[in-house]
Parts: sequence; structure tokens; C-alpha cells
Amino acid sequence: MNRQAQAAVLFLLGAALLHAGGTSLYLRYVKASLQPLLLASGAVLILAALATVWYEYRRHRSQELQESQEPHGSQSHTHAHPEPRISWLLLLPLLALILIAPPALGSYSAVRSGTALQKPYALGPLPAGDPVPLSVVDYASRAAYDHGRSLHDRPVRVTGFLALDHSGAPYLVRMALNCCAADAQPVKIALTGTLPPVLRPDAWLEVTGSYTPRLMHDPVNNGPIPYLKVTSAQPVPVPHDPYDETWNN
Repeated sequence: MNRQAQAAVLFLLGAALLHAGGTSLYLRYVKASLQPLLLASGAVLILAALATVWYEYRRHRSQELQESQEPHGSQSHTHAHPEPRISWLLLLPLLALILIAPPALGSYSAVRSGTALQKPYALGPLPAGDPVPLSVVDYASRAAYDHGRSLHDRPVRVTGFLALDHSGAPYLVRMALNCCAADAQPVKIALTGTLPPVLRPDAWLEVTGSYTPRLMHDPVNNGPIPYLKVTSAQPVPVPHDPYDETWNN
């Protein structure tokens, strides 16, 4: 790979990062708060590509000037050292960004991983609304670790995707991110009460219900999984950001 090819690959990789960071594509790879760093990385790669082109242009101009000033008949020989072939590996992340848009992790990963619910440092006031809109992580934290006291017996509305365990028991799940999709882990709420007649894994539902003291432990890692008593449920589109970042904020 010569310098021109390196510059082209750097430019394309930077452009791909800017495209991913400027659209919702980046949410398939990293959490939303890393968008500025992703955009900055793309800009740095493009600047590096332009600097490489400029350096090569100046080098060739300098070499031509040197040759024009040499005595007639004399020849200077320069030996170009080829860059290592490993440089072509830069094409792999570029091809991955262009050709592969992995789907968000879903029920298959959720039922095979233990719940990632962590005890919160503190619980803030409930948001306004009736029913109260809560994330899966927020409801699960209040139900499992505060025993529902902070919910004040108010109805709640929670959105997530369905997962069914080997026995067919339903869970409402959101995958929680620490950094990127590679470390995503599920937070689960077990569902009871009035459920849809057909439960389809990976279907997104907006569930309205109320706290129930019933609690189970995840068979994978023995983590707490609180129950939600469902009064109504309706399908909803996949959200713009299917992951949940609230668990480590």
C-alpha cells in the first residue's frame, strides 16, 4: 500500500465514521453519548488523509526540483520502501461500516445472559404523568431495591422488547450499554396480569401496569427480576435508540 492508497483509505474510513455519527447508524455500535467522539475521530482521519496527500505532493515537488538542479547526465536513485502489507487491514473496519449494519441485540441474547440490574445510589423523584413513564431500568430498580415504595402505588408505562424463556415465561427487556454494543447486557422485568394473546419474541411493547411485590431470580446469574402487573399492552415501533444507558448514569 503506497501513501496515496493510505490516504484514500483514511479518507474513506473517516467519511464512513462521519456518516455513521451523523445518522442513527452509530447507535448499533456505541451508546449515544459517544457520538461527539465518533464525529471527532472521523474528522481526524480525514485531516490525516489530507495531510498525507499534501506531504506526498511536497515530497515529489522537492524531488523534481532537486533533479532539475543536478548536473546534466548525472542520475540520482531513490529507493522507495514499501509500506507493510498489514496496512491493508485498515480496509476491514471500512468494509464493516459500509456493508454490515448489525441489528440491535434482542431476545436471543437476553435469555442467555443474566440480568445486569444494579442497585442504584439514589432514586430520583418520579416523572410527571399518569401513568408514569419509566424506563425498564428505572422500574426494575425501584421495584427490586426500593420494594416499590418510590412508586407510590401509581400506574406506570414501560417500553421494551419481549423475550421468552425456555418455559415460555415473558419478560420485558432493554439491553443496557456501558460503552458499546459488545458489552450490552439485559435488564429484565417479568410480566404478569393481562398479556396479549400472542407473544412474539423481539416484538416491542408499550406496557401499562402497576407494581407487584413478586420477585424472581434470574436462572443465569441469580440477579433480581421484579414483576410488573400488566393492565394493557400495545405494540410500538422499534425506538430510535434501542439500548438503555440509564443503568450506569
